Amino acid sequence: MSQWLQRHTSPTVQLSLAAALGAIAATSVIFTATSIRRRRITEELKASIPDISKEHHATPLTEYGAAMRPSITNKEDERAAQIAARARKGDFDEELILEQLARNRVFLKDEGLAKLRDAFVVVVGLGGVGSHCVAALARSGVSRIRIIDFDQVTLSSLNRHALATLADVGTPKVHCVRKRLEQICPWARIDCRNELLSSQTTEPLLAKWDFEVRDDEDCKEPDWVVDAIDNIDSKVGLLHYCALKGIKVISSMGAGCKSDPTRIQVGDISTSVEDPLSKATRRRLRAKGIKDGIPVVFSTEKPGEGKAELLPIADEEYEKGNVDKLGVLPEFRVRILPVLGTMPAMFGYTVANHVMCSIAGYPMDYRVGERGREKLYDSILSGLQGLEERLVRSTPGQDAVGLRIPISREDVAYLVEEVFRGRSVVSGLGNRLALTRWRKPAEGFRVDETYLKDGQKMIKLPMADLVLMTKEEAQKHEREVLRGSTAPEDLYEPAVLNTVERRHREELAYERYR
Repeated sequence: MSQWLQRHTSPTVQLSLAAALGAIAATSVIFTATSIRRRRITEELKASIPDISKEHHATPLTEYGAAMRPSITNKEDERAAQIAARARKGDFDEELILEQLARNRVFLKDEGLAKLRDAFVVVVGLGGVGSHCVAALARSGVSRIRIIDFDQVTLSSLNRHALATLADVGTPKVHCVRKRLEQICPWARIDCRNELLSSQTTEPLLAKWDFEVRDDEDCKEPDWVVDAIDNIDSKVGLLHYCALKGIKVISSMGAGCKSDPTRIQVGDISTSVEDPLSKATRRRLRAKGIKDGIPVVFSTEKPGEGKAELLPIADEEYEKGNVDKLGVLPEFRVRILPVLGTMPAMFGYTVANHVMCSIAGYPMDYRVGERGREKLYDSILSGLQGLEERLVRSTPGQDAVGLRIPISREDVAYLVEEVFRGRSVVSGLGNRLALTRWRKPAEGFRVDETYLKDGQKMIKLPMADLVLMTKEEAQKHEREVLRGSTAPEDLYEPAVLNTVERRHREELAYERYR
């Protein structure tokens, strides 16, 4: 071969080939030597790792690469764990338990407390909402609780988590919660599931109670499931499964960007408003054939000028593309939610309150599945419709038959509750309320001709021109301002005028968020 190359190639080519072959040979030697060295170092490192024993123990990892270690503990924690282990086996004075639950016992009576202590509740999600809910359930007497969460405690968790401390940062939330509850109510059995709820794991995670089962009890199904998940896919999957299986479930909606505790409500998912998470959940469930029947905790607080908003994703991240890769896991949100630490706690306690009262059979006077004031809104809407028809009929050449106004019951509810806070702008009274125009329109009370070509008989009625009064005040306003020639400035005190102006400014500011 070498002789053939010598005869058929020039010396320059021969030299180049020789150099290339030499480089390949040298590279092979280097890679071989490096591989041998790496293998030797790896073997030495493995040999240096001691066998698992009492002195050297290994901590298994979750499927997400997170440590499954219970928590950083001290002697007090170990002592509490030992006491709890004995208490769960029955080695705890019943009188001490009843003394600790004395206030609940007086409130719920013996029968109600017994039902609560025999209950089995599953809580999915141990963030700000779930941790407060679990704490309330255990403190109130629920003795069998299964907690499910795959996440760890972080520094940012401490502004809203009910049970985590600085020492718990980096540890699984389920073990942090269990450790603290062992110190509060050692007789409660806390079944920790450091797992992510998914379509594959939902059925086993919501299965019958099988943790430290006593000889005298049955492996019962969950009495209630609490959904405290902030991931839309897992939330919808859990609610859909519970609805199909007939499992009682209550869902916490979004506490992020909320700050008004007076707006927190319990209602059916079909009636929840002003909550993007609830809206998205409701739409997905409706696509699966579930329209109602699931109680939810939500806030009717509206966004507004100066209030917290969802933080935007940086432009440079958008430029990189695939912003969904920024999430902790696929399909998880990638933006940080602004959260006031108090609001998740109130959501969690509201959820726990509903579960406890339901289990104990305590009367719940609030209307689950209704917003509670529909009849009032219908009455106000009917009164406004009648007022506009009277005003149109009083205008020469106008026909009020079939007249429609561009105001719905939801608009009435918004004006009454959000804009005017349920009180008259004139007297501040909160009963016998009515909506009315504030000023007489310059063009008079005429049908809007732009809708006539479509067969609609409508009248212009801006929401920012409506005010809330008592029925008696509205009748006087109609007589003197809308039908008469008196201007509002000539009829009302400056304080009333300032209130109306302020409320109308708020409505115009809110309008861009609707």
